[in-house]
Amino acid sequence: MEDRQDRLRELGELLRRLRKDAGLTGKDLAQRAGVAQPTISRMETGRLLPTPETVERVSAALNLDEDKRRELDALLLRLRDEVSRLKSGLAGREAANAARVRSAQWMAVFSSAMIPPLLQTAEYARLALAIGQDVDQDDVAKAAAVRVESQSVVFEPGRKFAFVLTEGAVRTWPGSPSLMPAQLDRLAQVSTLPHVRLGVVPWSVEAPAFPLHGFTIYDGSVSVVESLTGDLTLTETGEIDTHMDVFEAFAAAAVYDDALRDLLGQIGADYRALASK
Repeated sequence: MEDRQDRLRELGELLRRLRKDAGLTGKDLAQRAGVAQPTISRMETGRLLPTPETVERVSAALNLDEDKRRELDALLLRLRDEVSRLKSGLAGREAANAARVRSAQWMAVFSSAMIPPLLQTAEYARLALAIGQDVDQDDVAKAAAVRVESQSVVFEPGRKFAFVLTEGAVRTWPGSPSLMPAQLDRLAQVSTLPHVRLGVVPWSVEAPAFPLHGFTIYDGSVSVVESLTGDLTLTETGEIDTHMDVFEAFAAAAVYDDALRDLLGQIGADYRALASK
């Protein structure tokens, strides 16, 4: 992990030097490259490993000569190799996700199928990582431990979080319905934090859009869609804007605070009845 952070800082310093050599501000480079300005800032401060497409856009905007492009490519190759090793197995993937979460100051999370990882109990996390997959149980245990440990950021002051779930996500349970009352208690607890906004869209409310997939927006500059085989990272301004619009539409249809906790209480009663059968 330390080697990766050193490489990211080295990449940031290189990009900042190349930008200054070109006589550009961060805003100028963002406009020329057609990417969000926060993306340039996060790259230069060592908090973001850019996608190959973003690298191509930035390189073209900087008008790099062959030697400078070779220097950039060599550093990126070493970084991607280190990230590839880090992401091996479920535990490695969770470690990479945890690093991304720690680098963000605010996050907007939409989920239509499951409780978001940052809000999962340990038992829910273990089952969510393993259900329906042929996985090594030791790897699952390590990954669940990493996921639960990363949740400490939710309680750190100075960060902001917005979570919007559909009722379907809250009513989808792995393993046994008996584990869900504790999971609902976790949601109710987090909903009282002053820097966290947690809402659920009831099934009785007309959906503002079809919730085809969940996503997480980091600092308004990156949106990550989790798939069955890996994460899709989106950085284009238009894509981020679309995801933010969808998030805000579902957020407007959600219930919060006491109304949220009343809804969670009703769902919890249904789970307890189901578990007693």
